[in-house]
Amino acid sequence: MIVLSCNNVSKAFVVENIIENISFTINDNEKIGLIGLNGAGKTTLFNILTNSIEPDSGEVYVAKGKKIGYLRQNTVLESTMSIMDEMLLIFDEVIKMEEKLHEISHEMSGLTEEKDAARLEDLMKTYSKLSEGFVEADGYSYRSMIKGVLKGLGFSEDEFDKPINVLSGGEKSRIMLAKLLLQKADILLLDEPTNHLDIEAISWLEKYIKNFKGEVILISHDRYFLDNTVNRIFLLENKSLKAYKGNYSVFIKKRKIELEQAMKQYDEYEKEIERQEELIKRLHAYGSKRNIRQAFSRQKALEKMKKVEKPGFENKKVKLKFTPKVSSGRDVLSIRDLAVSFDDKKLFENVNISVYKGEKIGIIGPNGIGKSTLLKIIAGIIKDYEGEINFGHQVHTGYFDQEQTNLKGENTVIDEIWDEVPDLNYYEIRRILAQFLFYGDDMYKLVEDLSGGERGRLSLLKLMTSNANFLLMDEPTNHLDIDSKEVLEDSLINYEGTVLVVSHDRYFLNKVVNKIYDLSEEGTFEYLGNYDYYLEKKAELEEPNDKETTSKTKTQINAEKKKEREQIRDRQQREKAIRDLEEKIFMHENEIHELETKLCQPSTYTDNFLIISLNEKLNIRKKELQDLYTLWEEFIDN
Repeated sequence: MIVLSCNNVSKAFVVENIIENISFTINDNEKIGLIGLNGAGKTTLFNILTNSIEPDSGEVYVAKGKKIGYLRQNTVLESTMSIMDEMLLIFDEVIKMEEKLHEISHEMSGLTEEKDAARLEDLMKTYSKLSEGFVEADGYSYRSMIKGVLKGLGFSEDEFDKPINVLSGGEKSRIMLAKLLLQKADILLLDEPTNHLDIEAISWLEKYIKNFKGEVILISHDRYFLDNTVNRIFLLENKSLKAYKGNYSVFIKKRKIELEQAMKQYDEYEKEIERQEELIKRLHAYGSKRNIRQAFSRQKALEKMKKVEKPGFENKKVKLKFTPKVSSGRDVLSIRDLAVSFDDKKLFENVNISVYKGEKIGIIGPNGIGKSTLLKIIAGIIKDYEGEINFGHQVHTGYFDQEQTNLKGENTVIDEIWDEVPDLNYYEIRRILAQFLFYGDDMYKLVEDLSGGERGRLSLLKLMTSNANFLLMDEPTNHLDIDSKEVLEDSLINYEGTVLVVSHDRYFLNKVVNKIYDLSEEGTFEYLGNYDYYLEKKAELEEPNDKETTSKTKTQINAEKKKEREQIRDRQQREKAIRDLEEKIFMHENEIHELETKLCQPSTYTDNFLIISLNEKLNIRKKELQDLYTLWEEFIDN
């Protein structure tokens, strides 16, 4: 059954067409991902579907009785109420029914069948009818529904009484999403719903959408989220819309084939144009009237030939390989027993991280755990912490923050990069900028006039062309459209330096990183793989036995959690011991090498006492090294 459709819908603002002749249908329980470049008209289409704006032409059909719920981007929620009281407003009618049922029940309790039979019968009929409506409106479960949604979106019960006017912008956005999900719309239109959600909240939202008995259209740049939620993709491009069956990954495969075919058609068209133009030149060169007539005839046919536009995608393939100007040593960063507190409240402790040359490492964890703080400590911005941070030889850090503070607003785009790499010529700079989707006049825009996505791309390019060989990146895919994200990913994969990145973009983590640190209050847990590997290993560690779980008491569960924490600490201590051993082994090997070098020097040959002394030291160090290796092997085998 068709629940929503568009037929030849068009919309222009002033004189510029935004969308033209868009047509599609959506059936029962379909989940749609609406994608396209920033400015392609996705939000405009949502506003048309919700009657916020009228189309210039075409028709929108919504099935009778279907209620549309719309989550807008950047909606400001101003309220002095608490989070819970704001949620209860949604169930105002249900609460009134509940109060009425209590009133009737109280009145009935004071009546007797002998004296008040007629009134009692009326009240019982009213109570029965009202009770049916109360059950249908989830009257007995609305409070648990509110708690479930709020917890799923990352709020703890301790925060339910928090006034909304003291919340951050991201927290208010989550409140708006919670309200929408509780309003029981039949068709959900969600514009970037994963903004401001951590990975756990996004996973919860994925499950909610999968189980939602209705239709959903998502505007999202989160490709992993799209893969896990939608069964169709709508691509809004060049003012028109094309539908694809399947999730985002299926769409990408189909799209790649389409683009290859389009490029092939364009190449054939170009060759045919070239062939015809060459024939026309030859015919003109022959000079006879017959040849000239043939030339004019071919020229007219050439002008009538249907033009094949050049696909614009091929320039977006990153072919650049960014190589740091200075190469670092093998050991890039060592963090030992790092702990951070704010206002006597511990943010995290027992953080141990090892970074080696060429690694691409992701840091994940819930919102508020201190991921950005950790990056700022490594970057030297925050200096108040406990523990040790040591950089390796020739390590030069570059820091990307979400505010793009490394950009100068008065510069043009091209000058911003040229100042960073003055040894490149004009054409090389243009080529680099084109790889990051800055074409033509875009290169001469002022930095202060760029959009959030453009600033993000420019800031990333500036960082990668700098003297840094160790990139610290805080949410680099925020504000980037899908094409820009793919440019960034390919650039980082080809980057020959080292990367440490905080990100909640699971598709990005899956594609780019080869090691993940999961940050919690108790410390860091290391996973030697990408995001899918992390999920697999985490599931293995947390897999419960259903029969055992149901019979366990809270005390047993808490005891097991405590045991798990102790196991994590034991593992961290074991890893620290291994690292310390490896450091001692390295020092002994260096000392042995130095002793052997001294023994080989001609000046040593004439000094018998020195030879004896050096040999004694050498034998002692070799024996100690053997013992260290034996101990190291025992740690590794256990």
